[in-house]
Parts: sequence; structure tokens; C-alpha cells
Amino acid sequence: MGHREDLLEGAKRCLLEKGYARTTARDIVAASGANLASIGYHYGSKDALMRQAIIASSEEWGTGVAQVPADGAAVPADAEPLDRFAAVWDLFLQRIATEREFIAAQVEVLGLLPRDAALREAIGEVLPEGGEGLVAIFEGVPDTEVDAEAARVVGPFYQALLTGLMVQSLLTPDRMPTGRDLADALRRVTAGEVLGKAE
Repeated sequence: MGHREDLLEGAKRCLLEKGYARTTARDIVAASGANLASIGYHYGSKDALMRQAIIASSEEWGTGVAQVPADGAAVPADAEPLDRFAAVWDLFLQRIATEREFIAAQVEVLGLLPRDAALREAIGEVLPEGGEGLVAIFEGVPDTEVDAEAARVVGPFYQALLTGLMVQSLLTPDRMPTGRDLADALRRVTAGEVLGKAE
């Protein structure tokens, strides 16, 4: 790897170990083996590098989740929609439970968005692609098969659930729902049976 890649890998490590806001340029240099001047040369600033690190980390995490359902073992291709919904959420919940440093970094960044326009813009640019990727994972299809309307409407729904579950995992990790709980909640809401009877 060259200095640019080394810096990005070092920034991603710092993101997990120290968090987004507490990482300094010197931390990144120590983690990457590059020199201080190379941050400015390759990325313009430490903040620009950290924005790239959070986006790259999120993309890698999403890719890792996407590869698991593809094997067909955990999520059969012929599963009923609510069964598939439950099974895929269980895969996400397993990752959330075992990758707490990544989740903490993601939630930290959410809190910074209102006061950091550049960070908000950088994440806003990739958010639609993330929603499209989530639709593809839940439908068990390549991203190329997700139409624009599904990405626009259903993508943010999955993103909202995922973000909420990440936050909840940090607050009450011992009271997390299962994929089946989420599927049952969706069924009850859409059937008008939230209180146990049709409304």
C-alpha cells in the first residue's frame, strides 16, 4: 500500500480505538506509519481523512453483512417475506452485538452531524447508495436490481431501523429485539393489531 491507503487504514483503526472526534493527526500518523505532511498532501486535512474513514468503514461493514445472506444458509431464497425480514435482521443484530467499537463510532458521528456541515454533506452524498444496498440485502438481489423507487421509499425505512438498533444496542444491549420480534412488530402494525386485536 502507498501512503494514501496507509493513512486511510490508520484512520479507520483510530476511529474504532479512539472515536471520531478524539482522533488527532498524530494518532493517525502513529497508526499508519506515514508522516504528518502526507495527510495534507493526500487528503487536504485530518478532518477530510476522518470523513473518508467513516464512509469507508461503513461501506466495508455493509459489504460484510451483504456477503452473509448470499450463502443462502441463513436466509433461504424461497423464504416468505416476513421470514426473510426476520432472518436478515438477525444477521445485522449479530454484527451489531459483536462490533461495538464500530457501532459506537457510527453513533458518535450521528451526534456531530448538526454542527459539522462538511461531515453532513459527505455522509449525505452516500446515504442513498446505502439505502439501495440495504434494499438489495433484504431482497437477496444485486444492487443493480433495485429500482429507484424502492431505494427511495424502502431504503430510508431500513436505514431508520438500523440506526435505531445501533443506538439501542449501546443503551440497552441486554434488551435488544430479535429479527422475529421486528417482523412480528411490522406484521402487527400493518394488520392493525398492535394492541392484540384488529383496529
